[in-house]
Amino acid sequence: MKSAYELAMERLSKSDPGSSKPLTAEKRAKLAEIDKVYKGKIAEREIFLRQQLEKALTGHDAEEVSKISKQMASEKSRLEEDREAEKDKVRSS
Repeated sequence: MKSAYELAMERLSKSDPGSSKPLTAEKRAKLAEIDKVYKGKIAEREIFLRQQLEKALTGHDAEEVSKISKQMASEKSRLEEDREAEKDKVRSS
């Protein structure tokens, strides 16, 4: 008797047969490179914005602290979305 998970996976593979094909070594390498590049971009932005945050904290500027915190979250989210979009292009090619 199959579990609900196994049944769901079967239905998924029937609805999208191309999704279950294995990735080639070349595609895996491209995906790893994309991860590395975006990890660097995210780290770069976090370092810069943390410096700005420290300046705002030492200046006791609550409004600026809030603004920078929101900017950090939105930029990280945007970069992660960009990374996933690039990875999807590689997977679909």
